[in-house]
Amino acid sequence: MKTASRFTPPACWYRVIFIRGYLSHQQATAVKKIAIFVDVQNIYYTTRQVYGRQFNYRNLWQRINAGGEIVSAVAYAVHRGDDKQLKFQNALRQIGFTVKLKPYIQRSDGSAKGDWDVGITIDVMESARDVDTVVLLSGDGDFDLLLKKINEDYGVTTEVYGVPALTANSLIAAASLYHRIDEDLLL
Repeated sequence: MKTASRFTPPACWYRVIFIRGYLSHQQATAVKKIAIFVDVQNIYYTTRQVYGRQFNYRNLWQRINAGGEIVSAVAYAVHRGDDKQLKFQNALRQIGFTVKLKPYIQRSDGSAKGDWDVGITIDVMESARDVDTVVLLSGDGDFDLLLKKINEDYGVTTEVYGVPALTANSLIAAASLYHRIDEDLLL
């Protein structure tokens, strides 16, 4: 009487199965690469207008860093040259931000404009291919197309932090995830 022989796969099959399992485990446990872009003027004026308080960049850094590796963080600001602003810029650098400055332009309504939209857009486009997540701090609706574009072209997750009452609905809709700036992110 013949017994049915069991099929034994070749040794190379085990290697393929192991490698595939190892790679999928590596992919599942890979640390997210995160890039942060801060429209400092927008965040300053919106938090001051709604809450009468300043934004807490250190708490933001800790929150984002808990979700992955921050590989790039840029804060775009205006340069007035006063001591208070220089201290603020140095504090951002100590946290880990690269600070990019433009000359201070005073508007007739008293607000300041640094015209950083194009600079932010260029930097986001250049980093998007190398990161998993782009975090934008701004309420400016002009960035909605940028977020859609990098999500479509690079599959990047896009996150927006903004003050609820002053963040454009189009920007919120374009983001993969929207974070309200509220009490826990204020000084």
